Amino acid sequence: MKKRQTDNWVYYISLIVVFIIVGWGILGKESFEIAANGLFEFLTINFGWSYLISMFLFVGFATFLAFSKYGKIKLGPDDSEPEFKTSSWFAMLFGAGMGIGLVFWGVAEPLNHFVAPPFGLQGGTPEAANFAMKQSFVHWGFHPWANYSIIGLALAYFQFRKNKPGLISSIFIPLIGEAKVNGPIGKIIDIFAVFATVAGVATSLGLGTLQINGGLNYLFGLPSTTTVQIAIIAIVTFIYIWTAVTGIDKGIKLLSDINLVTAIVLLGGTILLGPTVKIINSFTNGLGTYVNQFVYDSFHIEAFGDNSWIGGWTIFYWAWWIAWAPFVGTFIARISRGRTIKEFVLGVIVAPSMASFIWFAAFGTAGINLGSEIASEAAKVTETALFVVMKQYPLGYVISLVAVFLLCTFFITSANSATFVLGMFTSGGDLNPSNSKKIVWGVVQALLALALLIAGGLKTLQIGSVAAAFPFIFIMIFACISLLKALKSEDVN
Repeated sequence: MKKRQTDNWVYYISLIVVFIIVGWGILGKESFEIAANGLFEFLTINFGWSYLISMFLFVGFATFLAFSKYGKIKLGPDDSEPEFKTSSWFAMLFGAGMGIGLVFWGVAEPLNHFVAPPFGLQGGTPEAANFAMKQSFVHWGFHPWANYSIIGLALAYFQFRKNKPGLISSIFIPLIGEAKVNGPIGKIIDIFAVFATVAGVATSLGLGTLQINGGLNYLFGLPSTTTVQIAIIAIVTFIYIWTAVTGIDKGIKLLSDINLVTAIVLLGGTILLGPTVKIINSFTNGLGTYVNQFVYDSFHIEAFGDNSWIGGWTIFYWAWWIAWAPFVGTFIARISRGRTIKEFVLGVIVAPSMASFIWFAAFGTAGINLGSEIASEAAKVTETALFVVMKQYPLGYVISLVAVFLLCTFFITSANSATFVLGMFTSGGDLNPSNSKKIVWGVVQALLALALLIAGGLKTLQIGSVAAAFPFIFIMIFACISLLKALKSEDVN
């Protein structure tokens, strides 16, 4: 009974915290914007180095575990087998991790770097094009996925091998003991994880709604109005709550498999109908430059120069991925029972990174290939950049239709994964939370996204949540230490 009351406290306090902060963002938009921007600016200027160093450490730590003697340890009993086949596993972790972001930024980010590159490069040149591809690889490659793998691996290990609750706080049992984890310290960590998840997903849902509306406007002339956006959110909310309630093995898995097939069709169509040879060359050159400059890019921050570009792009991304780590890491852990540590690390880091590299090579090159004039036009509005570029190619209209469908399915997969995870966080780590909790969190996310969209506070909440996630750097570093301590007690040769 006591445990249930404690779990309810996490549930109720989380809801109160979320509504207070988002209420501030809606009702006191100006003061919230000043506070969020001020905090983020303070952190990027004074602690930008900590984001860079920690993200590199996460890559190093995950790689070390995969190829150490601990790599053969299973996330579960020694005789356990993976719950999902590899293709479905990959589809689910990819969809939850950054699916909608790839559609949103696949064309827009390379074009932004191509048109207005930093560090003295001239926009619209081959040098700017090469930089644009390499930097997109940096932002969507090994670093973010290694960041997700830290929480995911630690959670999966403690959930399935040590039979602990599916909560972020469970990771710290080897460091602070079970009593403190079940006390106020553990609950604060879990409440913080709930806020990071809700804020991150609500912003992404709002931005996804804008892009779906932008695509429908570009393709069918459907007006970009609040009424249309309310309708989009309402339809998508019904579907993602339904799939979350259906469960992982049915609704979420099925939708993720549809996602993967649709993404392959969209990607394949773009490669075949676009500048195919240039795309292959761009991928090859971009990958080579990325690997060659990996350490430099991991630590690059100007000691004596201007860091506004690095702060606005790289550090913002690193902070954003860290803010998403509780949600994505928890979901990846939930679907990874029975896999070895080595299989987990390679599957979570290398496979999605390679898919991202191919994605950016295809869509980024398709945009850059059209020249500076069209690239500048497309880069002006992120939501429609993809559609502006695709319009210039054969069957561009069909590709755009597929892209809008993929946006919707990725939108749904991210939301239903988050709904499931929030149910876990507020049910004492129950791996199969009640439908009532999932429905409540599904509705809350939709209402927050809608309210922020109408109030114009989406970007501000994103900046605020990214800034608020700063302490999670240290939570993740201690998670590495705690996991290593637990692994040392394993009997492995």
